Amino acid sequence: MENLQVTEQLESVVPDIDTGLARKPCYDFFKRAFDIAASLAASILLLIPMLVISLLIVLKDGGSPFYLQKRVGRNGAAIKVCKFRSMKRGADDLEKMLTPEQIAEYKREYKLNDDPRLIGYKKTGDGCKCFGAKIRRMSMDELPQIFWNILIKGDMSVVGPRPVLQSELEENYTPEERKLLLSVKPGLTGYWQAYARNCIGYTNGERQKMELFYVHNRSFLLDIKIIFKTFGAVLIGRGAK
Repeated sequence: MENLQVTEQLESVVPDIDTGLARKPCYDFFKRAFDIAASLAASILLLIPMLVISLLIVLKDGGSPFYLQKRVGRNGAAIKVCKFRSMKRGADDLEKMLTPEQIAEYKREYKLNDDPRLIGYKKTGDGCKCFGAKIRRMSMDELPQIFWNILIKGDMSVVGPRPVLQSELEENYTPEERKLLLSVKPGLTGYWQAYARNCIGYTNGERQKMELFYVHNRSFLLDIKIIFKTFGAVLIGRGAK
């Protein structure tokens, strides 16, 4: 019901695409200041939990606990998003790890309902309860972005459109929409992430509307609402995949 209400709201409030998006230098300056302060504080508070997660990943699957994934950042710049590795080593080899049906599902939404590549996955249905699924459900796999991408690199913000793959961008957005989407930094969380969290996808165009809605309407108040909404969505594990 909530997703339906969000969709109905978007149909009436998402403006037409306007590539001449207004600049907000004051907002951008204070948003970066907030990003630095918030990510520094979070990095200190989460240091021990992050060390524990790193150790568990190494014990369960070996190798590095971190995974760098190439995404598209602001103004089309290539960035490397740092995550805790929730998938088994070799997970990028889709043909080896997935069935043809699963590959087709992944190429549609870049997500799987029951992903056998997750760490700890042994049988059908484990995609919602194995170790890899659990750290995803609580968004713990995203924690390294707080220190690396937001605080150190500065190529992400706390709030913004979720960082996308190049293929994801080209397949789901028009050239005008791409320019608009990439006019701001991608975020650790965002309007789509907080209010839909994978319950709404690309197929019917609703995820695109939500991401572009944020770009058009970005403000301090909206960012605060998204942050609080994200905490609620993470705590109940809504829509996590």
